[in-house]
Amino acid sequence: MLLVEVARASADVAGTSARLAKVARIADLLRLAGPEPREVAVIVSWLSGELTQRQIGVGWAALRSVPEPATEPVLDVLDVDERFGTIGATAGKGSQARRAELLAELFGAATDVEQTFLRRLLTGELRQGALVGVMADAVARAADLQGAAVRRAAMLSGDLPAVAAAAMTDGAAALERFTLQVGTPVGPMLAQTATGVGDALERLGGTAVFEAKLDGARVQIHRDGQAVAIYTRSLDDVTARLPEIEAATLALPVSTLIADAEAIALRPDGRPHRFQVTASRFGRRGGVAAAGAQQLSVFFFDVLHIDGRDVLDLPAGERIALLDAVVPARQRVDRLTTSDTVAAQEFLDATLAAGHEGVMAKSPTAPYEAGRRGAGWLKVKPVHTLDLVVLAVEWGSGRRTGKLSNIHLGALDPATGGFVMLGKTFKGMTDEILAWQTERFLSLADVPTDGYVVSVRPEQVVEIAFDGIQTSSRYPGGMALRFARVLRYRDDKPPTEADTIDTVRAIWERAN
Repeated sequence: MLLVEVARASADVAGTSARLAKVARIADLLRLAGPEPREVAVIVSWLSGELTQRQIGVGWAALRSVPEPATEPVLDVLDVDERFGTIGATAGKGSQARRAELLAELFGAATDVEQTFLRRLLTGELRQGALVGVMADAVARAADLQGAAVRRAAMLSGDLPAVAAAAMTDGAAALERFTLQVGTPVGPMLAQTATGVGDALERLGGTAVFEAKLDGARVQIHRDGQAVAIYTRSLDDVTARLPEIEAATLALPVSTLIADAEAIALRPDGRPHRFQVTASRFGRRGGVAAAGAQQLSVFFFDVLHIDGRDVLDLPAGERIALLDAVVPARQRVDRLTTSDTVAAQEFLDATLAAGHEGVMAKSPTAPYEAGRRGAGWLKVKPVHTLDLVVLAVEWGSGRRTGKLSNIHLGALDPATGGFVMLGKTFKGMTDEILAWQTERFLSLADVPTDGYVVSVRPEQVVEIAFDGIQTSSRYPGGMALRFARVLRYRDDKPPTEADTIDTVRAIWERAN
């Protein structure tokens, strides 16, 4: 299949907000790919926003200057995938020049619509609304299968492209091959958000299991005899970097295990280090052999498989009992099962006082819905807000093409009267907000520009919600907002009344 077919489908999917229309368009494309399994897998991976190689070391900087687009489409899907692999494997002396040459050859052979698709795919900007649920339903429709069967196979395998290839090639019978396997990472169950413990109890039927939500790194741990594998939330293998967690897993009285856990760096008093200390252990040079490396503690909170038995379909209460039987209390998250709002609030307050993020509220009857944001898990965290000033805006992509989207956020510096950048966000923006801010920020543009980033006069205040503040070498203040999202624009406030960098630093210091 020609790349142009995929690029056009991506543009069509991005151009509609209707879920069924997205599903239908992707299904039509997959039917065109036919029974060629590798081609189907590549297309599904790309339209999900992922390269089959995961990372090939190409970002915006490498794409600032590309050749003029070709006039006729000639690029083939599998050929492009092979080129990505070659680029990613290029290393050693002269590799930077060679990679630039390979990229130029690829983009020089791409038409305008293909260049747009490739640029967004390579930079992680392919925001077209084709999430896993949409993709799974599109695969089911293209293969004439039940959506639930495809979603289940994708859930257990953690590999929707492989499921899609099998479904399109061998139909329903192929899906039976995708079962829970020790050593094969599974998409983690995700949580929805509750406004408070009372809201969580109401939504979960009156009784909930409340667990401390640690500010660490989620890991999925597999054990088969003496072999242990540890995966990140994004299913990357980090076993070699976390020997202390491997050792803790081997100490458990089990033969086979798949478990959910949190890895976290703790201070001597048991309070958490700032998140970056934990995160540093997951980098390429983050093993315990690294100079000054901080040991991590592990806290288990769920189990999917134990001693030859798949248990993810059991109610949460039964899974907890199985976990408690093999994991020492010191290696389990703090937990409270209650129907009392006062007790739940006291548990939340105590968890926050201990320096953690908040709590998870879980239905005691819910199964483990791998890879899904299930209604049986709810997160409860305090919401922080700041009034900040917009310093610049980036043009959007996908359905936001032609709109100013990602905003650069700054806090007031009282010492200079200027503003200190703390990060960017495009979260929380409705279509109405996008339309309004495009007009507003074009009127505030310092210099009319066709560039990717539009600098604006620092006059517009915006109320931002965020989950925390982390240390950052990327921004001049040394700090960055975590999970920032727009609540509302504050036309009632001048920029001189925005929150200051001193206020932001005080929040950071209290958390660290």
